[in-house]
Formats: sequence, C-alpha cells, structure tokens
Amino acid sequence: MTQTLLRRTALALAAAAALACAAPALAAPALGQAAPAFTAVDADGRPRALSEFKGKTVVLEWTNNGCPYVQKHYSSGAMQGLQRKATADGVVWLTLVSSAPAMQGYLKPAEAKAWKASAKAGSTAVLLDPEGRVGRAYEAKTTPHMFVIDKTQRVVYMGGIDDKASSDLASLKGATNHVAAALADVKAGRPVQQAVTRPYGCSVKYATAE
Repeated sequence: MTQTLLRRTALALAAAAALACAAPALAAPALGQAAPAFTAVDADGRPRALSEFKGKTVVLEWTNNGCPYVQKHYSSGAMQGLQRKATADGVVWLTLVSSAPAMQGYLKPAEAKAWKASAKAGSTAVLLDPEGRVGRAYEAKTTPHMFVIDKTQRVVYMGGIDDKASSDLASLKGATNHVAAALADVKAGRPVQQAVTRPYGCSVKYATAE
C-alpha cells in the first residue's frame, strides 16, 4: 500500500509540473489592454524598453528583409514614407527583427544598421529579437505584422499593413493602409475604426523549438 501511494503521489506531482510548464508565461496582446512590456537591444547595441516611450504613440513593425511582402513595401518607398510621416508627428516607430540566427532575415547589429541606412528607413530604431521573446509576446505571425500602441501603452490596432495581401508592387495602388488610418484616428482623438485586421506576409522565422 505504501508503494502504491508513493507512486500515485509521484504521478500527481508530475502532472502538476507538466501543467505548470504548459501555462503561458505572457498574456497575448489584446485590443484596449496594456501592451506586453519588453526590452530589446537596438542596432546600436542600446537596450530599448517599451516603457521609455510612455506618453507617445508607438508603432511596432515586424520585418524580414528577405521577405517579398516586406520588399514590396520597402522597394516602393511606401513603408519609409509612412515611417517618416509618423515620426514627424511625434510617433515612435520600432522595427523589429525576430528572425533567429541562420534563418531568413536574421541581422547582426552592424547588418541591421547597414540595412536601415541602405533602405533609407524612417523608423526610430531597429530592435533585434533573435530569441523571439518580443515576437512571441505579441504573437507576431508575419512580416510585416503591425501594432499601434497609444500614449497610455494600450494596444489600439493590430494586424496587417494594408488590405492587399499580395507581394506584387501593383497591389499598392488603391490599397487602404490600415496603419495610416489607425494613426490618423489616434491623432484626431478618435477610437480606431478598424482596430483589428488579418496580417499577411512571410511567417516570422522564429528559432525552431528543440
């Protein structure tokens, strides 16, 4: 009887440990709720925390310079134009690279700095997330995948860059840019009219789970 009880106790403890490990460490981003906090190193090697931008509107943009959907927005200059317009309005624009080492889009700090310069990106900073911690906290699925965070650090928009899920340059003509629309609503003090859309693009190249 004693051995049976010991076995049952051991099994119960193992099951409890398995459930604890399965529990999510971070809550997924939710519209109108606090944006998941994070700290990531930028291309200059400087740690940047979301909390340092409280009081400002923040855009998060997931990118991968090898992705044709990203290339559409950058080769046309559309992304850079939106970045410059937003930052001129006082918006903080953070471009995130969550590609793992040896995966498409992975950039070392010097490479990220060179890419930002060559692409003439107008973002505030490029943040490196090779372990995918920030990407997974936000459940970033595609490049691009976009989030807008208001001055109180609540999520007010999440989804795609626009309504044309194509890598064809021609698809930019007549496209509705969801991020531009969300920023216009925030600037005007209005609720974001279309606050959630479906993101499209290449999958984020996270490290493969071991």
